[in-house]
Amino acid sequence: MTLEFVEGNKLELLTNGGAYFPALRQEINAARSEIYLETYIYADDKTGVAIAVALAQAARRGVRVHVLVDGFGSKDMFTKTRKLLLDAGVQVLIFGPHTSPLTLRRNRLRRLHRKLAVMDARVAFVGGINIIDDMHTPHHTPPRYDYAVRIEGPLIAQILQQVERLWRRVSWVRLRRSLERHPAVSAAPAGKQRAALVVRDNFRHRSDIEDAYLEEIEQAREEIILANAYFFPGARFRHALRRAAERKVRVMLLLQGRIEYALLHYASRALYGPLLDAGVEIYEYHKSFLHCKVAVIDRRWATVGSSNIDPFSLMLAREANVVVYDAEFSQKLHQSLVNHMKDGAKVVAKKVWGRKPLWLRLLIWSAYGCARLLMGVAGYGGRQ
Repeated sequence: MTLEFVEGNKLELLTNGGAYFPALRQEINAARSEIYLETYIYADDKTGVAIAVALAQAARRGVRVHVLVDGFGSKDMFTKTRKLLLDAGVQVLIFGPHTSPLTLRRNRLRRLHRKLAVMDARVAFVGGINIIDDMHTPHHTPPRYDYAVRIEGPLIAQILQQVERLWRRVSWVRLRRSLERHPAVSAAPAGKQRAALVVRDNFRHRSDIEDAYLEEIEQAREEIILANAYFFPGARFRHALRRAAERKVRVMLLLQGRIEYALLHYASRALYGPLLDAGVEIYEYHKSFLHCKVAVIDRRWATVGSSNIDPFSLMLAREANVVVYDAEFSQKLHQSLVNHMKDGAKVVAKKVWGRKPLWLRLLIWSAYGCARLLMGVAGYGGRQ
């Protein structure tokens, strides 16, 4: 796969909701023509209401506002804010209404997991941060650890094309949409950074995000840092990481240390042994819940987005990552990851891991077996 890199962009790395939500509100408030926002989770908390108020104000001043929310991710969380948006004239659509997990429909897990926003075809956001208070975690720990990117420049054309296409598909009102006037996309350079948008869907882009990772991992010569909330890759991905480590590339994985989803938490640990044996370094983040999906390779290639390295993201969900080929951006993300590894992570020592008790081994391999079984039942069939 060849990524369509675009020159002349200006990219700003945003860490956690504390940086992302003020930037998002600022651009919503500045919008004059059209706004698209996609998210997996839209919560009725103070953050969700604050963003909804800004979107409602934009709609009342004549901005066409489109909000697309996943029906499973936002189940029982998008009631008050949805009414606030609809009352203001915001167009709201639900992607794949929630169905019971016991349903036999195999496409029930094909969700909208990407987090995108575009304002006036002028500025866009891509990342992993949902519209939810990132302090909304058990026991009020430090904020959920995550990233987003603010984008200006020609890359916005790719992002706008994606959000418009999915909006038309979900709404089924192609004729009306085709008659609407859209703001022109400026092709003028806004900076000097080179970037591409890479998406995953169930049509032409089934493996694009995974392929982008694998292509760069295979070319790595010095260092790979991969931070991912839900890490349960397939054989191709695992083998690529092991081959990189075996050719003396330093491979570091920053993974979720806290238990959020017990099955995946324990199942993923079945992969630790072979990775550690190959020389991969594993760090578990415990300071707060890790939610990021980012990587830096050789301090020149970086990606930030919504896609985890697990079956849900790589085989089922709609995802979007921005891939950046720029030393300055990559170094900034690299330093942020290193700082978080030093401050909030614990190294998984190979010798200690090899001496884990029998009860934990049984739990891990039982979880692994269950996860693989569920992948087989829910993984394929049907399109959305």
